[in-house]
Amino acid sequence: MKKIKTLMIAAIALVGFQTVNAQAKTAHVDVNELMSKMPAVLDAQNQLKKLSDTYTAEYKTMVEEYQGKLKKYDTEASTVTDAVNQTRQQEVQDMAKRISDYQETAQKDLQKKESDLMKPITDKVKASIQKVGKAKGYQYVINASDLLLADGPDLTADIKKDLGF
Repeated sequence: MKKIKTLMIAAIALVGFQTVNAQAKTAHVDVNELMSKMPAVLDAQNQLKKLSDTYTAEYKTMVEEYQGKLKKYDTEASTVTDAVNQTRQQEVQDMAKRISDYQETAQKDLQKKESDLMKPITDKVKASIQKVGKAKGYQYVINASDLLLADGPDLTADIKKDLGF
């Protein structure tokens, strides 16, 4: 009977020990905070702002030219022939299409530029998170913005240090 008790206690202790070992170590990091304070991200945002401002200025110039022609053609419509009015109408339609195409192209260019600028930065942040997480013995590092409760270890400061800011 004594052997059975000892065996049962040993089995319970073994199961309890395995349960403790089976629990993965988890930490969190605030990726939004990291990204918002990284100098490289701020530089990328400045570059994108300059490019966006350039596209906006060109777009505004095109629209002003379009509106000027519309106004001119409207005032002169009654004094010119139908053939001239048709030609002008086609010119205005072509101009409207060029403006629309320009806007689409500018938007795509901005998205591509943002992707090109941000990919190396996000890759660097991800690598740093993996490096720090593994160095501290964590199996999982979760983005804090996705958590309803982030009461465990926060690696944000350690990752900032690893990234050099």
